[in-house]
Amino acid sequence: MPFCRNCGTPGDGQFCAKCGTPLAAPGADASAAPPPAQPQPQAYSQPAQTAAGGMADNVAGLLCYILGLITGILFLVLAPYNQNKTVRFHAFQSIFFNIAWIALFIVGGIVGGILTAALPLIGSMLWGLISFVLWIAGLVIWIILMVKAYSGQKWVLPIVGPLAEKQA
Repeated sequence: MPFCRNCGTPGDGQFCAKCGTPLAAPGADASAAPPPAQPQPQAYSQPAQTAAGGMADNVAGLLCYILGLITGILFLVLAPYNQNKTVRFHAFQSIFFNIAWIALFIVGGIVGGILTAALPLIGSMLWGLISFVLWIAGLVIWIILMVKAYSGQKWVLPIVGPLAEKQA
């Protein structure tokens, strides 16, 4: 009885009933090949859309967030990616998120300076705590954006997300 060279399943006929591999080449003795000890591992392949330049959309979306404004602008300028709606969305959302984060820290710095001047000890401690919480929140959002973009999901932020969708 012939065995499949790929999965080791015994079979009758020309093709394996389990995986479809030809059981014997013309003129070859198929019964001479014993089944493999373990099934051969299949190569991992993840179906991903690729942009015209060859980089997958999920990788380009992830890279839009890596350096914030710089990579967001870079992907809006690069030829094959500036025409891809998904990559454009991630690039614009990265730019708008980073601008909002920078603006929040500028305004917070002004408010923190006023708080520190008005209440020297309490104001500086309060602003230190608030700025630390804002920094951690921004870092967590940034990491989530990169993970979602790499997994091919579109995570729209509350205020800057709709603006990015309009621009994309």
